[in-house]
Amino acid sequence: MTDPYYALKDDIDEFLDGLRSERGASVHTCDAYRRDLKDGLNFFIEQGLSNWDELRAALVLDWQGTMAGLAISSQQRRLSALRSFTKGLKKRGRLTDFSFPEVAPARKPKILPKALSREQLDALLQAPDLATPEGLRDRVLMELIYGAGLRVSEAVELRIAQINFENLALNVTGKRNKTRWVPLPGQTVEWMERYLHEARQKLERKPSELFLLSNKGLPLRRTTAYLYLEKYSRLAGLEKTVNPHALRHTYAVHLLKGGADLRAVQELLGHESIQTTQIYTHLDMDEVAGRYTKAHPRK
Repeated sequence: MTDPYYALKDDIDEFLDGLRSERGASVHTCDAYRRDLKDGLNFFIEQGLSNWDELRAALVLDWQGTMAGLAISSQQRRLSALRSFTKGLKKRGRLTDFSFPEVAPARKPKILPKALSREQLDALLQAPDLATPEGLRDRVLMELIYGAGLRVSEAVELRIAQINFENLALNVTGKRNKTRWVPLPGQTVEWMERYLHEARQKLERKPSELFLLSNKGLPLRRTTAYLYLEKYSRLAGLEKTVNPHALRHTYAVHLLKGGADLRAVQELLGHESIQTTQIYTHLDMDEVAGRYTKAHPRK
């Protein structure tokens, strides 16, 4: 029985020749497509394919499933190569009962910022010049994001009326106008009170309900908060710039490492889904192994 590989490979070679001569594709593109289609061909033959007319959408999706470890760009290029190749086969009547599957676009995985160590966090919080109203405000901005786990938008939009100094809590309005109560650590409260007494009045040019004010007494903007943290990252000597989300991430990780319940952290962060909060549970494997060894009854 004739090995179907060579006949199927001849069709790929013919497609690549046309890609180069008729469409002017570069040598680099043709070489990449050759590798991609060869990989697909090997997989399809392993699955029992002996003729291109036997190719089905489900088989293409199975092939896509083998690409999980590849870079997003490589996955996209492989699927693009096969799509172009099958279009040519259909035009020549070599592939009749086939529709290329609706492949979900590969997306780059969300990469969480690495949580700051205690030393890095302390260096960042101590970077502002506390002798100035602006410095005190910036310290409080970071305290609200790390100490209370607020989103940057929640911090800059916080109103004085939302602060309950007596009960050490904030009434926060988050995404989709959902409200939640967030407890405040004692040290964060001390910085907030100091800012109110020593700095805010100096920044305020006209009456405002907002807690944090810009250097000109206007509402503090999210983009400005990012710039401030970039500046303090440099002053603190940190290798990488810390953004507001990294501070909020650090808040969540420190809570979980300290033994906080995942559901409680979900409420504090204002996440609708527990799955969103679970991404913060990916702690260092060394730490996980250490906990396991310490807790397991069989040492």
